[in-house]
Amino acid sequence: MGHVRLQAITWERLGDLLAERLLDLEPDDGSPWPRIAFDGAPAARPGELAHHVSEALRIRGRSSLVVGTEGFLRPSSVRLEYGREDVDSYYDGWFDTGALWREVFGPLEPGGDGRVLPDLWDPVTDRATRTPYVQLPPRSPLLLHGPFLLRHWFPFDLSVHVLLSPGALRRRTPEAEHWTLPAFARYETETDPAAAADVLVRADDPRHPAWNG
Repeated sequence: MGHVRLQAITWERLGDLLAERLLDLEPDDGSPWPRIAFDGAPAARPGELAHHVSEALRIRGRSSLVVGTEGFLRPSSVRLEYGREDVDSYYDGWFDTGALWREVFGPLEPGGDGRVLPDLWDPVTDRATRTPYVQLPPRSPLLLHGPFLLRHWFPFDLSVHVLLSPGALRRRTPEAEHWTLPAFARYETETDPAAAADVLVRADDPRHPAWNG
């Protein structure tokens, strides 16, 4: 990762500062909708930061839509084809990137209609969710959270990576999910999300985050 200077911050303050940045963010491709990545392992809880930002935007009079990639998991018959703990499948095949392109990013392209499907599949019931589409007003950001987001060519206008050291990741990942840890090591090697992201947040101690803002 190199030597990145990070400064201590609270989650609330971080949400406020990121929301302020998003108020003026203009997508380079001319889309009316800023698309933001909150990238991180489940143990890093990037979704919580996405919700902090969404709330901070709401207070400032700006709507947004938080979407989690866990709502775009493939059906278990596809996901678990090579077993329940296949690291390569978890890394490459658990998330339906085609559906994310079709239902989330496609409608937010320049000339899109802004109608986004917040989720498609319920991993608990292993059934379609039947959630209605949401009409996202222009200038309202999409806040997408999940793991491995920066290894796809998703058109993010700002990316935030919530970083855990390997030790913290192991400590904060439930033991039953330790089999996923090699996938995050591979992601770090192949993508280097800490360097690739626009904003880096270190969350080894969940009570005392630090960032490179």
